[in-house]
Amino acid sequence: MSETALLALSGLLLLSYALDVFGRWSRLPSVVLLIATGMVARLALDRFGVQLSFVEPLLPVIGTIGLILIVLEGALDLELRRERAALIAKSSGAAVLGFVVTLAAFTLLLHLMLGLEPKVAALAAIPFAVISSAVAIPSATGLPDGARDFVIYESALSDIIGVLVFYAWLAAGGALREFAGDLLGGGLLSLLAAVLIALMIFYLINRVAGHVRFVPLLAGLMLLYATGKALHLSPLVLVLVCGLLLNNPHLLEWNARLRALHSKGYDQTLTEFKSLVVELTFATKSLFFIMLGYWTDVHHMVDWRAWVIAAIMFAVIYASRTGILRMLRIEDERQLVWIAPRGLITVLLFLSAAETGAIDEFPFGAVMLLVLATSTATALAHRIPAAASPASGPTEAAATATAPRLPPDQNL
Repeated sequence: MSETALLALSGLLLLSYALDVFGRWSRLPSVVLLIATGMVARLALDRFGVQLSFVEPLLPVIGTIGLILIVLEGALDLELRRERAALIAKSSGAAVLGFVVTLAAFTLLLHLMLGLEPKVAALAAIPFAVISSAVAIPSATGLPDGARDFVIYESALSDIIGVLVFYAWLAAGGALREFAGDLLGGGLLSLLAAVLIALMIFYLINRVAGHVRFVPLLAGLMLLYATGKALHLSPLVLVLVCGLLLNNPHLLEWNARLRALHSKGYDQTLTEFKSLVVELTFATKSLFFIMLGYWTDVHHMVDWRAWVIAAIMFAVIYASRTGILRMLRIEDERQLVWIAPRGLITVLLFLSAAETGAIDEFPFGAVMLLVLATSTATALAHRIPAAASPASGPTEAAATATAPRLPPDQNL
C-alpha cells in the first residue's frame, strides 16, 4: 500500500512538471491541463471500478495550503517603495471596484435565474467575484514589471477582500448591521495581528539556526491562518503582511531597535526561504488542480443552466474589467484585461457556501466551466503585445522595446 501511494504521488508531481513544461511551450495554461488530467483519470478509473474516496476530504486542505503559499510567494516578490504608491493605489482600486461590480451583477443574476433569496444569492455570488491569485500571479510571469506587480497586488487584495466579505456575510446570516460589524472589526483586528506576528517572524528568521529552519516557520504560519479563520478574521492579511515585511526590511529602518533585528546574513537566508516556498507552492497547486479535476463530476458540466450562468458571468467579468481599467487609466490594459481568473479561492469559498445547504439549487458545473474559461482567457494576455505608455518619452519607449522579455510561465 505504501509503495502504491509513493508511486502515485511521485508520478503526479512528475506529470505536473511535464505539463508545466508543455504549457510554457504551447502557451496553454497548465491549470487547464491539470484539471483536464484529473477528469480523464476519473473517467479511466471509473471504468475499472476504482474510486479514490480520500480526494474529497483532502481537497479543501490541499487548497488552503496552496492558497497560503501562493499569497506568500507573491508577497515575497513585492518591493514597497514610495515611487510605487500610485501602482498600489490603482491596483487596490481595481480590486475593490472589480469585486463590488461583479458581486452586484452575479447576485442579481442568481436571484433572477435560480430564484435564490437575495442574501443566499449574495453568498453564492461572492466566490465568483474574487480573482484567484493562485492562477493570476504565476500567469503574470513574463509581463512587463509594472503589469506583473499590478497583478500581484490586485489578485492578493481581491483574495483578502473576498475572504473577509464571505465569512462576515456567512456569520451575519444576511443581517447588514452584523455584517458591517464583523467586516470592519475583523479587518482591523486582522491588520493589527498581522503586523505584530510579522515582526515576530522577522525576528525569528534573523535568529534561526541549524539545519531545520524554515519548516517550523511555515507550520507556524499555517497554524496562525487556521486560528485566524476560526476567529472570523482575515488570515490572508497575515500571510500578505508577513511576506511584504520579510521582503522589505527597510520598512523597519525608522526605529533603531527594529533596525538591529536585521542580521548580516539575512539576504542569503531570505533567498533560501523564497526557493523553498516556490518549490512547495508548485507541488501543492499541482496536486490541488489534479485532485479538483478528479473530484469534478463531468455530468454536472452538461447542465444547460451551468453553461448559461458561466457564459453570463464570463461576459460580466471582462466587460466590467475593461471599463474599470480604462477608468483608472491602467497601463498595459490590453494585456491585464484578460488576467482575471477564477480558481482555487473560488472553489474553496464555494465549497464552504455549499456546506450550508442553502445553495443546493446552484448547478455546480458552472463553477468548473468558469474556472476553465477564465484560466484559458488568462493565456491570451501573453499573446497580446504590450502597448507603450502615452506618457513615455522616446528613451523610455526605446528601453521598453529593447528590454529582454522572459518567456511566459503558465505554471498554474
